[in-house]
Amino acid sequence: MLKPIAWTEHGVRILDQRALPARESYLTCKTYEDVADAIRRMVIRGAPALGIAAAMGIALGMQQSSAKDLKTLEADFEKIAETLAQTRPTAVNLFWAIARLRQRFHELESMPHQLAASELIANIKQALVAEAQRIHAEDIAQNQTIGRYGAALILDRACVLTYCNAGALATGGFGTALGVVRAAVAAGKQVHVFACETRPYLQGARLTTWELQRDAIPTTLITDNMVGHFMKQGKIDCVLVGADRIARNGDVANKIGTYSVALLAREHAVPFYVAAPFTSIDLSIPSGEHIPIEERPAEEVTHIAGTRIVPENIPAAHPAFDVTPARLVTAIITERGLARPPYEESLAQLAPAKGQ
Repeated sequence: MLKPIAWTEHGVRILDQRALPARESYLTCKTYEDVADAIRRMVIRGAPALGIAAAMGIALGMQQSSAKDLKTLEADFEKIAETLAQTRPTAVNLFWAIARLRQRFHELESMPHQLAASELIANIKQALVAEAQRIHAEDIAQNQTIGRYGAALILDRACVLTYCNAGALATGGFGTALGVVRAAVAAGKQVHVFACETRPYLQGARLTTWELQRDAIPTTLITDNMVGHFMKQGKIDCVLVGADRIARNGDVANKIGTYSVALLAREHAVPFYVAAPFTSIDLSIPSGEHIPIEERPAEEVTHIAGTRIVPENIPAAHPAFDVTPARLVTAIITERGLARPPYEESLAQLAPAKGQ
């Protein structure tokens, strides 16, 4: 299994996705600032992976805290958490992971004890490391369950179109949308993937094809503006994408261009499936209008691999995500089961009870 991120005794080890597919190289983040920078610069990306990275970044930063009392330790926690929270605004998993470690910190802080301050601080630090590792392990298990639920929707000999990268690289190591493909193949089905390039950062061309080639899953790369052509020809059986945030009504924020693919799928009666862990579902917001959309640097549009492809002084916009309305989504595949319209009801039914 691919390991895009791992906790090690030397720091947080991250597969540098910017270098793929040319070379497989790893970056070891030795401080929480290093982790924040890796998130910001897309060394690691994908909503579930960002949650894991944020958790490990906090654990790493707290390990290095020199606090001698709980008040100072808590101040350090909040400083670290705020730094990580400022990296990328759309992926809700990042904020979920920060909240989970904050909750764990306060649980340990408030438990009755007879320990000296130094012992309690050491215990808290170690517990946060364990919690970050638990989040990582849970993500892989959740993705595998998503895969099993989603595999039932994939026909044998299906041609599946995917957009961006929602595979092992975007998660703890298995994948959401590509996890469904992997599970379908493991179940004995023949699956052919049409991978969109996903301009401007080319996650589909660079990352999805790399992953699928490693798994010997047949893949055809197409440019983003070829989707309608292949759907019209009847060559696409379903669309399968991931998500960075899903609102209570089922609106889905995913990589910019997903909305266009969903519109084409509706026009050609192609099922449009979203695969995501429940941590990507934000029941606190009523619709996609409330999802913050990250604006990435214009250079990611005007340059490819550091080479300028447009004239000087041409302005470029780069919203990193768009929102696909729930009416275009056939089903949402989670580790808790399938949600179908009306999503306000089905997602609420699948939601974990408080305290779970």
